Amino acid sequence: MRIIGEIAHPTLKITVFQMNNKLSVQFESGMYAQIYRIREQAEVRTVADIQKLLDQTFLEAVNDELNRMHRIKNEAFARFLPVEDEDEFEEII
Repeated sequence: MRIIGEIAHPTLKITVFQMNNKLSVQFESGMYAQIYRIREQAEVRTVADIQKLLDQTFLEAVNDELNRMHRIKNEAFARFLPVEDEDEFEEII
């Protein structure tokens, strides 16, 4: 897999990879990443083609999914590491 380009975005790091007649578009935000794989075809072969594909609706959906991933992780940690009661410690006078 090799990087063939990056697409500028104010809040996301968008990297385009190429391997075995497929393009992969990776979106990164903080600790989270999403990858979409697209078969190369006549209409989609270059970074410029991918950039056209990534319209506002697509990018909003990516952001929504990244926020959902963050929420899922936080909810899992809340179940795994429950908040302990503050009254557990003895009162020191």
